[in-house]
Amino acid sequence: MKVLIVGGGIGGLATALSLHERGIDCELYEQSSGIRELGVGINTLPNAIKELADLGLLEQLDAVGVRTYELIMTHRLGQEICRDLRGLDAGYAVPQFSIHRGRLQGVLYDAVRSRLGAEVVHVGHRLAGFGQDAGGVQATFTDRDGNVIGTARGDALIAADGIHSAVRAALYPHEGSPRWNGVMMWRGATDWPVFLTGRSMIIAGGTASKLVLYPIGPGATPGTRLTNWAVCAQIAAPGTEPPRREDWSRPGRREELAPYLDRFRVRHVDLRGLVDATPQCYEYPMCDRDPLPAWSFGRVTLLGDAAHPMYPMGSNGASQAILDARCLARCLVSHAGVPAALAAYQDERLPMTSQIVQMNRRGGPEGVIDVVEERAPDGFENLRDVISPGELNAILKGYATAAGFAREQVNR
Repeated sequence: MKVLIVGGGIGGLATALSLHERGIDCELYEQSSGIRELGVGINTLPNAIKELADLGLLEQLDAVGVRTYELIMTHRLGQEICRDLRGLDAGYAVPQFSIHRGRLQGVLYDAVRSRLGAEVVHVGHRLAGFGQDAGGVQATFTDRDGNVIGTARGDALIAADGIHSAVRAALYPHEGSPRWNGVMMWRGATDWPVFLTGRSMIIAGGTASKLVLYPIGPGATPGTRLTNWAVCAQIAAPGTEPPRREDWSRPGRREELAPYLDRFRVRHVDLRGLVDATPQCYEYPMCDRDPLPAWSFGRVTLLGDAAHPMYPMGSNGASQAILDARCLARCLVSHAGVPAALAAYQDERLPMTSQIVQMNRRGGPEGVIDVVEERAPDGFENLRDVISPGELNAILKGYATAAGFAREQVNR
């Protein structure tokens, strides 16, 4: 069997490693001129880390990331709502990692080149078209100027080509652009003094006005960490066309960000100082797409953001792409015939990810902050006057269970 993978991001690279582990040959095609470490911080949950550990990558992750110790959620004015341990410290068998998105991608890319060989990765290859018959699937690739530079044939084609997936557009030609919820997200990372435990994550504020802070890697000195920040603000009505196309590497405009920094009260970090010290910030309109009725069509299927782009809440984007990759490889060896395997992969992964997309639209686990701020917009003195422990825990536990990272799910 030979599989063609379109897209060299986290999902595509994890797919290549997972197929190789199962003895399945693959070729990976990336439209960019190289696999570059783009983006800033993300969190990768224990259910996904368990899969990466099974691929033998835990040591490499430790070298570039931070094992998250705790997550603290607060009102945007600083009052604490909840504080939960994470990963090993919460009793999971594996850690949760806070990590630079590009460095996670780099760990996966290095493993692909080491295990499969650099020759299986083809950069500068833009998918121009594909077709399938009873015996396989064929893809045509062009350079950035539209010149045909090659064709490839395999038994299956896996589209891990992101929210603007060319394969998804071919399968659903009338879908249109991603949907923006009107929230702009500015993000950056820089070397900064350790706060709290040095492995703590803070989320302050609800969907329309949110601040996220956490370390994602070693610092220049023992007393510093590479520290990630994200500021989200509702700047337009949901469904409005975003001012600029979604792009993880699009530079942000500091003059647009600056007015929103005063919305937050953070006890442990000088927010404005952190932002001002960051050499480069990026902007990203918070977009997703409606869940699809099907991903798999014969020998072709979708994976990761091509299948289920979701709002960046609950630390689930990269995690779910990794889980997709592992499930796909497992199905290809456990089912007779590629179409049956891709149908089984879809049946296992589509319902869960569709639910996560919908839950993230309601704030994901961070929706508990929305509830508190709606009831107490000016803050509170006693949290129990605003939300009961039972209601709070139901929101958090319900999301963890739906997304497959509740402790009993991961440790079984």
